[in-house]
Amino acid sequence: PPGPEIAAETIYSLPNKLREAQGLFEATGGLHAAALFDAEGNLVALKEDVGRHNATDKLVGWALLEGQLPLSDQIVMVSGRSSFEIMQKCLVAGVPIVCAISAPSSLAVDVARGFGMTLVGFLRGNKFNVYAGSQRIQA
Repeated sequence: PPGPEIAAETIYSLPNKLREAQGLFEATGGLHAAALFDAEGNLVALKEDVGRHNATDKLVGWALLEGQLPLSDQIVMVSGRSSFEIMQKCLVAGVPIVCAISAPSSLAVDVARGFGMTLVGFLRGNKFNVYAGSQRIQA
């Protein structure tokens, strides 16, 4: 599906919302998170784990158990890098937009471009890079 169009201001707001919801990270300083947001930037769900892939697995698993798949009008945000595996999991779940605090791998960019996903990286403050799918981002 085409997925929603998201205002840049909404994307800017995601890292703070992610961090505020990371209770275990706050306590330990050592966990990754994967969060699901709606098109307005409201937090829908957040899962944490020592592995960023595992956090994404937990999030997609939660969506499956809750009958939420496909996530065709949602945004997934990860607390670290976006890898091929994270993009693959989001693709299977129907996620059109993936955002990350850090860099994507080149294979992650290839997946996003190949399957029409939007991939945002280096999302920090009021800056981010769009590696694929810029048509979903409103300036």
